Amino acid sequence: QTNSRNGCLRQIARVRQHRRNDPFVRTIPSTYPVHSKLIRVGRNEVVVVMRVDKEKGYIDLSKRRVSAEDVVKCEERYNKSKTVSSIIRHVSEKTELDMETINEMVAWPLFEKYGHAFDAFKLSITLAKIFTIFQYCPAIDPQPVKVRADIEATCFAYSGIDAIRTALKLGESIGTESVPIKIRLVAPPLYVMVSNATDKQGAIELLETAIDRIGESLKKDGGQLIVKMKPKAVSETDDLELAALMERVARENKEVSGDEDSDAD
Repeated sequence: QTNSRNGCLRQIARVRQHRRNDPFVRTIPSTYPVHSKLIRVGRNEVVVVMRVDKEKGYIDLSKRRVSAEDVVKCEERYNKSKTVSSIIRHVSEKTELDMETINEMVAWPLFEKYGHAFDAFKLSITLAKIFTIFQYCPAIDPQPVKVRADIEATCFAYSGIDAIRTALKLGESIGTESVPIKIRLVAPPLYVMVSNATDKQGAIELLETAIDRIGESLKKDGGQLIVKMKPKAVSETDDLELAALMERVARENKEVSGDEDSDAD
């Protein structure tokens, strides 16, 4: 029994010696239990970087040296960054641009100027000028916005229709290459002023200027201008309503013309 016990002890000693000589076997038992106690799979941990060993490729981290305040700040910044990443991913899907390109154009400049892109996005709700720091990028063409105003122009003086034409041409001449202005007749005395431009506010201001000039010109010749709808950005629904109105007016004019022909016969 003693010999058997001694034989077992010698066998155990040989196994231990083999394990000490095998570097792979030696490292796993000494490191894995420690890591499993400190790190859990799927859990986010707030740590601080202690040392970086570039030669061996090691980064020494510490959980114990992170204060409670640092944990709160880090988690807040992490959640903000997740939200920004979600926004950038959505923009990437809509524009078919890779996320890195959008980050270079939008997110990173906002991080530099406002500390975090999330804070800049929140401010942009009330301050549109935040995005004036970006230069025009041909990869993302801004969509034009339709701005419309409805006016009634009348002139019962001697110059009559000529005064109205002169005033309307003056209004169209206010338009520029980037913000053109077109004026169409709906039914006397109603006219619509339309501008398609990427700068919505600029188009609204230019239409307001054109309306003032038209009014001044008509007043000089004894006419009058009434603004039925101030310049504003219109939707597809507004365009459909206008198209329906113009179609109805054209149909009514055609019916009136037919009645006159019948009376003549």
